[in-house]
Amino acid sequence: MHATTGRLASLDAFRGFTIAAMVLVNNPGDWGHLYAQLAHAHWNGWTFTDCIFPFFLFIGGVAMALSLGRLSAAGADKPRLLIKLARRALLIFLVGFLLNLVPHFNVDSVRIPGVLQRIALCTLLAAPIVVYCGWRAQLAIIGALLALYSLLMLWVPVPGIGAGVLAPGQDFGAWVDRALFGNHLWASSKTWDPEGLVSTLPALCSQLFGVLAGRWLGSGVQRTEQTVWLLLAGLACLGVAAILDTLLMPINKSLWTPSFCLLMTGWAAIVFAAFYWLLDVNPYAALRTAAARWTWPFVIYGMNALFIFAMSGLVANMLGYVKFAQPDGSLRSAGEVLYAPIAALPIGAVNASLLHALLFDACMFLLAWGMWRQRWFVKV
Repeated sequence: MHATTGRLASLDAFRGFTIAAMVLVNNPGDWGHLYAQLAHAHWNGWTFTDCIFPFFLFIGGVAMALSLGRLSAAGADKPRLLIKLARRALLIFLVGFLLNLVPHFNVDSVRIPGVLQRIALCTLLAAPIVVYCGWRAQLAIIGALLALYSLLMLWVPVPGIGAGVLAPGQDFGAWVDRALFGNHLWASSKTWDPEGLVSTLPALCSQLFGVLAGRWLGSGVQRTEQTVWLLLAGLACLGVAAILDTLLMPINKSLWTPSFCLLMTGWAAIVFAAFYWLLDVNPYAALRTAAARWTWPFVIYGMNALFIFAMSGLVANMLGYVKFAQPDGSLRSAGEVLYAPIAALPIGAVNASLLHALLFDACMFLLAWGMWRQRWFVKV
């Protein structure tokens, strides 16, 4: 734990690791040449890339539980807390929506859902549950939400298709999104959206699982025991996910199925437990110092995670938008011009694409490092 701020070093490091991974997978040099783990699963199944978004929601839940716990202990007014969180959610939503607008500002077809928009909605919905409900009620709400989602997806018929069809664009959630958003959906599909409205229900559960983890950390139980139980809970979630994958719905990030929710919660709990023990719990000073040194870049990233994510998206959009005239009269984007010398290296197309992503990530880290040096922390 940071001595001066009371922040968990492990939570900042885990958040920074997640944002660094998000920037990496979002910015390859060539989308046609990727290592399999650096792309989303095509439909069912999962890859490393599919872990990133649920990790971020889990982290948000942990942070929400810890911060609200401190404020409640200090006697904060609960309605005021909810208003503050609602304003935060609105700001996050607007940032995400503006990123979708840039650079074309085409209001007629701009995508309304998105990553930040889902984070905002989960924050808004989780706030009263965290403020007013105990852990038993929170666990019951998670179960109810997953059951409701399963009923909607498996039993409510889609006009012209039927019930329980989980193919792309044919599921109940996709039908709802088309009815509500029209042509304001993900441009790559136009008929469904990976951050759609119905699948936000199990995504909210991912955040609430993080809330339960945060409550556990604030429970006063001895920290080594906390770590052990986090690991055991993570393993239990992996086991339940495997059962749900077979008996209920397959693991699918785009649909955020219950099996996917439980699987990613399990991995998030395990990875966070590792960070927690290394940076905040373990009694070996030399090991703790070494762990702090090696995870220091992640901690810096984690201190301005939301800003870095938004800035990386803005830069990527502009690199695709700004064009330069070539000697043959053609136009090439700034991103293509910058990638050309990397693509020319004799390292193979996949490795060149990865090198571009790593260099982009390094640039974002330098920005985060400069902000950290100046003590500029963007709070939302």
